[in-house]
Amino acid sequence: MTPAPSAATSAAPLAIETSSLTKSFGRQEAVADVDLAVPAGSVYGFLGPNGSGKTSTIRMLLGLTSATSGDIRVLGGAMPDRARDVLPRVGALVEGPAFYPFLSGRANLHRLDSADRTAPAATRTARVDAALDRVGLGHAASKKAHAYSLGMKQRLGIANALLMPRDLLVLDEPSNGLDPQGTREVRTLIRSLADEGTTVFVSSHLLAEVEQMCTHIGVMSAGRLLTQGTLDDLRAIGTHRVRLLTPDPDDARVVLRRLGLAPEARVRPTDRPESTAAELVEADLVGDGPSPEAVVAALVAADVRVRGFEVTGASLEERFVDLTGEGFDVAG
Repeated sequence: MTPAPSAATSAAPLAIETSSLTKSFGRQEAVADVDLAVPAGSVYGFLGPNGSGKTSTIRMLLGLTSATSGDIRVLGGAMPDRARDVLPRVGALVEGPAFYPFLSGRANLHRLDSADRTAPAATRTARVDAALDRVGLGHAASKKAHAYSLGMKQRLGIANALLMPRDLLVLDEPSNGLDPQGTREVRTLIRSLADEGTTVFVSSHLLAEVEQMCTHIGVMSAGRLLTQGTLDDLRAIGTHRVRLLTPDPDDARVVLRRLGLAPEARVRPTDRPESTAAELVEADLVGDGPSPEAVVAALVAADVRVRGFEVTGASLEERFVDLTGEGFDVAG
């Protein structure tokens, strides 16, 4: 299968760029020759099941572990050599947040912010309160962290990442433990950050959620990056489906076969009066087949009456299965 075009082929500057990034543990390669290209200002969904190498990759990007080989550039700086310059511009939530259980959410953020040498003490209280409000925890700011639900702890971790202005936000499974309302709030937050110019790199296994908020996608499997590009690039890989509503199904199937398509033998009648009866004819349209416009033109030229015509693409889940040959936990 032809991979989606790499984001590196675009003219946009890159917030994250890796070349042949590899991480080995003994003889086992957790990450193998990964070439990431994350455009600045994008919401990049880093997809893959557990054990695919996502978290190991993120830890190398942030200088939390060293690469066995390969090169990393984050916000234009080589990592980990330029970590002192780069990391103050990066907010991160990796492998779940950890807090002092008997301090309040607000007190935890004060403590974490005071550990940041670049964070001005004079604005600390205002910045902490603003971050709590932004993730929907203003009402629980005084509650002890041990009383927070998993979803609330996730949001408190995101608030910590937002205490200072960031050019890049790296979130590892940010929707973990969130209820549907919390998930929607995080999705809206991520979109608003991107609208303000922040690049957001989101590692996730929730395909439906990624499909709703990301502009670019990278798919990992068994330590390798299988494909990356815009969401539309990934959807365009492989097969689309032609759905034709016509009262001339036999003639339509003849035309579709002549175009190299394989219409399904079974058609479904519509609930229409007999005088206007039409049937639904479906066929797969592969990437190197005729364009939808050419299909319609051929049908009309053959005097096939077209009552309805659409071309549908597969879901992100189906694309993932096409690429990897394996299932995916889409529900979380």
